[in-house]
Formats: sequence, structure tokens, C-alpha cells
Amino acid sequence: MATALIILAAGEGTRMNSDLPKVLHRVAGAPMLVHAMQAGAMLEPDHTIIVAGHGAEAVRAIVAAHDETAEVVLQAEQLGTAHAVAQAAPRLAGYAGDALVLYGDTPFIQPETLARMASARARHDIVVLGFETTDPGRYGRLVVSDETLTRIVEFKDATPAERAITLCNSGVILAAAPLLFDLIADVGNDNAAGEYYLTDIVALARTRGRAAGVVICDEAETLGINSRAELARAEAAFQTRARAAALENGVTLCAPETVHFAYDTHLGRDSVIEQNVVFGPGVTIETGAHIRAFCHLEGCHVARGAVVGPYARLRPGTELAEDTRVGNFVEVKNALIDEGAKVNHLSYIGDAHIGSATNVGAGTITCNYDGVSKHHTEIGRNVFIGSNTMLVAPVTVGDGALTGSGSVITRDVEAGALALARAVQVNKPGRAKKLFEYLKNNAAKRGKGAD
Repeated sequence: MATALIILAAGEGTRMNSDLPKVLHRVAGAPMLVHAMQAGAMLEPDHTIIVAGHGAEAVRAIVAAHDETAEVVLQAEQLGTAHAVAQAAPRLAGYAGDALVLYGDTPFIQPETLARMASARARHDIVVLGFETTDPGRYGRLVVSDETLTRIVEFKDATPAERAITLCNSGVILAAAPLLFDLIADVGNDNAAGEYYLTDIVALARTRGRAAGVVICDEAETLGINSRAELARAEAAFQTRARAAALENGVTLCAPETVHFAYDTHLGRDSVIEQNVVFGPGVTIETGAHIRAFCHLEGCHVARGAVVGPYARLRPGTELAEDTRVGNFVEVKNALIDEGAKVNHLSYIGDAHIGSATNVGAGTITCNYDGVSKHHTEIGRNVFIGSNTMLVAPVTVGDGALTGSGSVITRDVEAGALALARAVQVNKPGRAKKLFEYLKNNAAKRGKGAD
């Protein structure tokens, strides 16, 4: 069945105490809204509509960066969830497929759960996602009779008997789009909050002889985030699940509780991750790679057999081929390092290509930025870059070349050449003692003057 995805993202989130729209606060390196979009994407929707309100332009920018085909519509007044979904109706005029309603501040709905909802749609006109909990609090309650959902009652409007129900509403609803918008048109706001509740469509559907069903998921999937404290708990919950999944998939985590994952981190089997490693978005670590302690990686690919760290930083655009070495206090950005090459310590490699089996000595810097533009450094195969070499880009060092330690390389070095670019050393006997005496006398004079 064709599906349209509607994600509600208009809330201001006053409890966040932030200028940032609530749905743009990040969990595991991605805005909560992106998590919801990714979950819904498993249904391969042919429309994705984000209903924005507070901070709509910021929401629009994030949506465009994640999915250029998604549309953003504005809910100028926040009059309830039914009113929010209604803002998507003009974009889906004449659409005959299903519509799935998700929430931008509920980032943990699993794709497998949405797949079960899609299967259940074959048996019901409307499918609601619910969860069982021992502490239902102020959640809306799902009233079920003979395995059929008869209505959803909000906590504010529930009777004591209804508040005793432990089957709660997640807010996620799947229904045929024409039916959904037809029912919403009949929703009123005669309730304690004076809002137009999307949940009212279940009772309205029943009056029309339509069937509603419930799919039950784990309560953890339905976690909504409304405050900084809840955001912190959501982050902790995500990290716990990600660590457990990595261990289950054959990854060695030397100190699991200290490794921090992003929402899209991919670790190959038999990779080893030591303590206090942080993964930003966009990292893939292949089978058998080894990430040593206290590294930070983002937007990079590390091939099998590579060893990184300790205390290394890999920035976006970094590609490490098989059996490479990036050592302690090395930073790499937008660079390709070929098989067997080594950058072992205290170096910066940016906007560069390093050929296979090349050795980059300690303290080497690719001087890639001239204050206006970035420039490329090309280093060939089997090159030896001496310690403390400055490579002033754009520059090329040919295969098998060698640079002397302390050199500032400003011109291309042909293959097999030795490049030396440093001043001739001059030794002046006895001058050190005289210089120290001079400096001490000047310091003493300045001290007397200050008194």
C-alpha cells in the first residue's frame, strides 16, 4: 500500500527553555525529527510532510538537508493534534494511499514496529500504536472491547475507571488518507483543553462502522521528550541500546559504558573499540579495525586492519585504507590515506592524499589554508616525510621521495628526490653565556624601575 508520512513538529517545547525548536534538539548526534523521519522512511513513503510551527525556518533547513523531497507545512496556531494533521490535507488532496502520523519529539519508534502497523492495516481501517505500562501517568488510555479499539480517552477527560487502564496511547496512527482527513473534519474541541484531538477519530470512525485496531510496542519506543532532563535520559537510553547491539554483533568494546555512538554509527564484526571513544555522525568502521582510547571520529571510513589512536581525531572526508596507522594526537580531515601508510604522531593531515606505504614523520603539517581558500597536498607512494615538515599546499611529493626534518616544502618534489628546505645552522661559541648575562641584567633593571 502506498503511504504518506506526516510528522508533527510544531511544538515550541517551553520546558526545554531554549530558542531552538524542540524537535531539533539532538539525540545521538541527530535532531529528534531526523530520527522520526528515518523510522518512517522504512515504509518507503511517496510523500513526507513535516508540520512545523515554532522555528519553522530552522526546521525547514534540517528537513531539506536530510530529505530534499520532504515538504514542510506551517501550523500557525497550535490548536491540537487533529488541527496539526489537517495542515497536511491540501498537500495530499486526491491521495488514495495510507497516511502515517508520527511525532518529531518521539525519536525511538522502531522500523519493525511500523512494519507491524502496516501489516495490521489489512485488517483494520485505523491502526493505533499502544503500549502497556505499570505507571500510565497522564497518557491517553486505549479503551478496547473484544479486541477492537473503541475509543481513546485523554487523561484530562478520563473517568477513574478509565484512568485505571494500563494500555496507553503513543499517538502514532495509520489510516487511509481520505478517511483520516474526513474524520478530522468532524473533530470538535469540546474537552478540558479546548483542543482538537486526533485521538477523537477512533470514536468517530466507530460511529461510521469502521474498525480500529491496536498494535502494541515496547514502552521505551514511545518515549517523548519535553525537557532537558528527558533529553538526557533519551540519550542514555540510546547509548545503552547501541552498545548492546554492537556487542551482540561481534564488536569488542573494552569499556562499553565509555563509548559514545551516533545514530548512524556502523561497526564491523571483530573491530575493537577501546575506552572513551566518541563517534560523531557518518562513521563506518570495517571488520578488524582497531580504534584506540580517547579518539573522536566523525564523517569518516576506516578500513579493515587499520589502527587509529590513541588520542586521534578523524574529521569528515577522512578515508583510511587497509592496514593504515593514524597515531596519537593526529588530526586528519578530508584526506585519503592509502594502504599501509602511517601518520603516527603529532601531525595534521588536511585536504590531502597519501600514497601507499608512505611514512609521515611526527609534527608534519599540510598547510592547506591560505586564509581564503583550501588547497590540496599530494604525496606519492613509499615517501618518507621527515619530522616537523611543513607542506605548503598546493604541493606534490612524488613516489619514493624524502623530505628532510624541519623542512618547509613550497615547491613540488619529483619522484625519488631529497628535498631540504631549511636555513643553514650557525654556532657561535661562548655567545650563550653572554646572552644569558645580558638578559638577566635587563630583567634586574626592569625590576628596580618597577619599585
